[in-house]
Amino acid sequence: MSENTALARHEAGKRFQNAKRKLFWDNIFSLVRGRSPDLLSFEEVQSTLRAWQQVEGRQAESIPLEKIVGSVGRYRDFTREFLPRETINESRWRAVDAAMHSQAGLPPIEVYQVGDIYFVKDGHHRVSVARANGFKDIEAYVTRVETPVKLDASTTPEDLVLKAAYADFLRATRLDELRPDSDLEVTEMYSYTELLEHIAVHRHYMGLEQQREISNDEAVQSWYDRVYLPVAAAVWASDILERFPGRTPADLYVWVCRRREELADEQGDVPSPVATVTDLALPEPGEASGMVSSVKRAMAGKPRTVNLAAEAARAAQEDQFRE
Repeated sequence: MSENTALARHEAGKRFQNAKRKLFWDNIFSLVRGRSPDLLSFEEVQSTLRAWQQVEGRQAESIPLEKIVGSVGRYRDFTREFLPRETINESRWRAVDAAMHSQAGLPPIEVYQVGDIYFVKDGHHRVSVARANGFKDIEAYVTRVETPVKLDASTTPEDLVLKAAYADFLRATRLDELRPDSDLEVTEMYSYTELLEHIAVHRHYMGLEQQREISNDEAVQSWYDRVYLPVAAAVWASDILERFPGRTPADLYVWVCRRREELADEQGDVPSPVATVTDLALPEPGEASGMVSSVKRAMAGKPRTVNLAAEAARAAQEDQFRE
């Protein structure tokens, strides 16, 4: 063994030990944060999202290491940071490290891309070694897997159930095709059922008003343009999202709709989206934040979408007549 080779293996051993020490602390911090340190399983993602259509890349390209957060078949062998766990052989890891620093180098890895993230098909050790060396990018052959749902480096295994529900919602509505800039992700599972109910009732009343059969695509577009967007616009124009970090505009849409129903019962008329958002922000007697209490009531309330959808359909017809 040459002096250079011996030095390379020595340095590789140091990096491996550093990675193992980091693994110890990473496990502790994961427990404290309550966030899973596990890689995403490609098989689970593909099955859950029913993402089967693939487009294979023919040339290697440079991809960010930080966006490689999943694995095909080996998601338990490395952590989210691609730190080697107990199942990883130190000698092999060190050999890959030494080879990466040699003149010959190593071939590109193979990955699947789903949304904005990557899953390693071949080259787990190379990814682990590259990250341990502080590299930012790595060469890879990329096979893209089509899905309407956005996945990014922050997506966890626990997020997949909601992601799957959103994928089903998009398949039912084709909203991602009809309105490509739309984003109706929510953080409560039942909300997708409510959104579908809103669209169904909106379609029903559109048919009554226009005395004809309304297609699903037509109903979805009308609902999005004339029902959802006015509420979303009122939410975006306020500071209500800042007070509920982690929630989405679609969450607030659902809460506002529930609150509109509540106010309609109290006042007799269905208030405008702006008035409802304003109501959520108003303090109530003896309470520090009326918005918080109102939103909590809205979150706990049972959705009753018929009145709201009927009112929205009538408003849409009035707009058409005025035009």
